[in-house]
Amino acid sequence: MVITVLLRVRAFRTEYGSLSGAASARRLLMPARETEAIILKTFPLGEADRLVSFFGRSSGRVRGVAAGARRLKNRYGSTLEILSHVQIWYVEKETRDLVRIQQAELLESFHKAQSDYGLSTGLAVISEISELILPEHEVSEPMFRLLLLAAREVERTADWHLPLSYFAFWTVRLGGWLPRFDRCVTCGAPFDSKPAFYDAHQSGLFCENCRRAGMKPLHAEARSLAERFAGERLDRMTLERCIETGAGELREAGLSWIEHHLERRLKTRELLETT
Repeated sequence: MVITVLLRVRAFRTEYGSLSGAASARRLLMPARETEAIILKTFPLGEADRLVSFFGRSSGRVRGVAAGARRLKNRYGSTLEILSHVQIWYVEKETRDLVRIQQAELLESFHKAQSDYGLSTGLAVISEISELILPEHEVSEPMFRLLLLAAREVERTADWHLPLSYFAFWTVRLGGWLPRFDRCVTCGAPFDSKPAFYDAHQSGLFCENCRRAGMKPLHAEARSLAERFAGERLDRMTLERCIETGAGELREAGLSWIEHHLERRLKTRELLETT
């Protein structure tokens, strides 16, 4: 009887050990996931590594470790610059929040914008908004296209003003926080060519009669530009003098609505005043 029990225990241990070994092997051989992605942010991690936040077309926002990325000679090169358009391979484990980045290949570089202080500030605002607004692992094709379009236009036009206005407008619209631009939220009176007024802490736009102290104006030029943003592609528009003021007003309103939704100030917003 004792011998039989011992034999069964040994058999169980052997079988359990083989299953455990197979599970370990599967974890070691876990295939890498691949996605087209946009780099949102990187942070130093230890002496040699980087913590990378990227927005994958098929994965959503993901955070991972790029081992050795801070070394002088590393396999990542310039692929981890802010808003770089890349193809990225990574391995994830169920028990860990951070994935392990294996490889990144540059699909599109925005070197001119990344190396210019003014342009890189515009990219930094876009990056910060995306990092804060996008939920982890939630795929959004519209936001991916918007991010890529904004980065391309900053690079192509060597100007961040119109791309950032467009990006802020569409971020608010996709988030579902955009007010009606044609009439007062209180009395329903149409604005026509008169200015509207807003406060990020109040929903809707207000007419001159219903506005409250401290509200900021949104003139007809800005509201007209919002209509163009809703119906035209950014790469087919130019920052003409006649819409420059409207673009500035619309950008400020969009950033204020975003900050209200986030319940925090954007750190990079103040830098725009220095460019």
